[in-house]
Amino acid sequence: MTSLTDRERFLTWMRVEQGRSDRTIEAYGRDIAQYESYLVSAKSTSRVVKPAQIEKYVGQLRANERAPKSIARQFAAIRMFHRFMLDEGLRTDNPTAFIDGVKVPSGIPKALSEEEVELLLNAVTGVDSLAVRDRALLEFLYATGARVSEACGLSMSDVDMESNVARVFGKGSKERIVPFGRHAKEALETWLGAGGRPMLCPQQWAKRDHADAVFLGVRGTRLSRQAAWGIVRKYAMLAGIKSELSPHVLRHSCATHMLVHGADLRIVQELLGHASVSTTQVYTKVDNEVLFEMYRESHPRARVKAHQ
Repeated sequence: MTSLTDRERFLTWMRVEQGRSDRTIEAYGRDIAQYESYLVSAKSTSRVVKPAQIEKYVGQLRANERAPKSIARQFAAIRMFHRFMLDEGLRTDNPTAFIDGVKVPSGIPKALSEEEVELLLNAVTGVDSLAVRDRALLEFLYATGARVSEACGLSMSDVDMESNVARVFGKGSKERIVPFGRHAKEALETWLGAGGRPMLCPQQWAKRDHADAVFLGVRGTRLSRQAAWGIVRKYAMLAGIKSELSPHVLRHSCATHMLVHGADLRIVQELLGHASVSTTQVYTKVDNEVLFEMYRESHPRARVKAHQ
């Protein structure tokens, strides 16, 4: 029987002990495989590599003009890999322990204004099954702040139309319950009605997972993340929204608008499924114009008295 490589043991540990998602494990596997290829070219291995060699590798990634976020993710994978090796006794030290992390410029996605959200949703004017699906998807994303992967992974049993809540599975397959409002409910009811989802159901399902999906593609399969991105961008163009729009911007807009209207930060944290409230705090950085307007309306010494 062939013994597992250090990388394979690490990825198995991530899956079994850490409960990481398949997508995360796949990404870490690619990062570590690329790192090991570099070590081979440097006539080294992960068991004997020195800190200077790792710093040189990170420097090469920068020289290849990789995005800072991508480099940071790769270095995080390498650092976790070496921590694992230390814990498992595969090394007696961690060569990444004293290497500075890769700084990523803070990029806050610009939220849509409430008027732009209305324009986006009103851009869906058709009544055919695809248009009905698109409206339901956009309403759901904005109403819940769900990630696109969570919306695409939604199954019929996850949606409670009577209680206006849905069960979504976030990073690490963590489950949470999210509420949705009247507009999203109406859009979902129309989509799940006779002229919507049933029109895209095939005579024979390719997989049972497709049969359970809330959102379907044109071939009767579970809607893909790429297709969902395309839907968001299609209606952004029809609505005349010039800024780059993605499903994540709708998630950001949901959180920002809730906070602007007085929602508690902890509540928004729970809604979005953030492990730390510090992650949610990025959404409090609203435009100065909005902040000043809220100040003028709410501070007793800033409000303008009505003329007598």
